[in-house]
Amino acid sequence: MSMENPLGNPAHHAGTDPVAHRTRRLSTETKSASKTTEFFAYLASVVAVLIASMVVGTEDGHADYFRADKAWLYVVILTVGYMISRGLAKSGSREPYDDSH
Repeated sequence: MSMENPLGNPAHHAGTDPVAHRTRRLSTETKSASKTTEFFAYLASVVAVLIASMVVGTEDGHADYFRADKAWLYVVILTVGYMISRGLAKSGSREPYDDSH
């Protein structure tokens, strides 16, 4: 008598199939970043800061009080804040896992 199963895989019938012994993931840590509202709020904030820096300029003898270096500093601060918020979101929340992720 052959140990081969109807599908032609002898290892599966013998109980040595490595896929059968793998644990199945039941949850992911969080949603992917592009699916969150904080990602879109971050992008909107960065765009708003850069547009504001471009629009505010020297007019009628007034100095440019929102220069590019200050705008990029705000972008860096926004980025650090976003990274911290993603880290906090990943620290304890769970989302059901399916194979489409």
